[in-house]
Amino acid sequence: MLLDTSSLYFRAYFGVPDSVRAPDGTPVNAVRGLLDFIARLVGSRHPESLVACMDFDWRPQWRVDLIPSYKAHRVAEEAAAGPDAEEIPDTLAPQVPVIDEVLDAIGIARVGAAGYEADDVIGTLTARAASPVDIVTGDRDLFQLIDDARGVRVLYPVKGVGNLDVYDGAALRAKYGVDGAGYADLALLRGDPSDGLPGVQGIGEKTAAKLLERYGDLAGIIAAADDPASAITPAQRKRLAEARPYLAVAPKVVRVADDVALPEFDAALPVRPWDPRALDVLAERWGLGGSLERLLNVLAEREG
Repeated sequence: MLLDTSSLYFRAYFGVPDSVRAPDGTPVNAVRGLLDFIARLVGSRHPESLVACMDFDWRPQWRVDLIPSYKAHRVAEEAAAGPDAEEIPDTLAPQVPVIDEVLDAIGIARVGAAGYEADDVIGTLTARAASPVDIVTGDRDLFQLIDDARGVRVLYPVKGVGNLDVYDGAALRAKYGVDGAGYADLALLRGDPSDGLPGVQGIGEKTAAKLLERYGDLAGIIAAADDPASAITPAQRKRLAEARPYLAVAPKVVRVADDVALPEFDAALPVRPWDPRALDVLAERWGLGGSLERLLNVLAEREG
């Protein structure tokens, strides 16, 4: 099981009231919501291993170099060196280091790589996996990894983090008309304002799906646009021609990396905390209460 951690703590932050606070009054709704969500996942899905995949760089420069608008509207502060600061709610930002410390003290593997997003970590671990993979994310970009032959699914939270829609190949085709391999092409043609991806003007999700169904993939669509005898309409042909500079670089930006160098780590779920003293301090300092207890109980139940 691979967690798109930032996606999930954002969901927890907006899904759990900010009246959930530490003893000093600091909101801990994202921390406690994420712990509760992991407890439910482990208790109901029984993963053999679990990795909290991290955004060490939420807006990699190599993607920005290709498409400068990539996530540009979410930049809170530009950095002279290292990743730009992402615009996140004032009461969420202080909770992120707490999440890191708590996961480390419990012993849940937390993995990231400099210059890469969590999506790329997930793509790499999925490519390496020798057994079925469940990806837990609120980011549709990761639908591109769905692969029935390898048992790769996406568990997509709806209504906060309380419920999950399970996407396999059949569910993805029913929803979008493409399989996992085709989803990246659909996404780059459609565009995504939340990621600063312009897409191809006049080609929305349904049109993109129809073009992919007819011509197979992006390369097939471009070849058809260059073929005067193809059935592509004059308007679509014109828009695709105008978008050629974007289409030349968009695949590298939209497709998740699958060859990232990652540090050594142990993905096995712990039965008991790796650092109980540190966890006790964190639990008292941040008032983690029942949320932490529930996760620890679910982990302990796996023994034997």
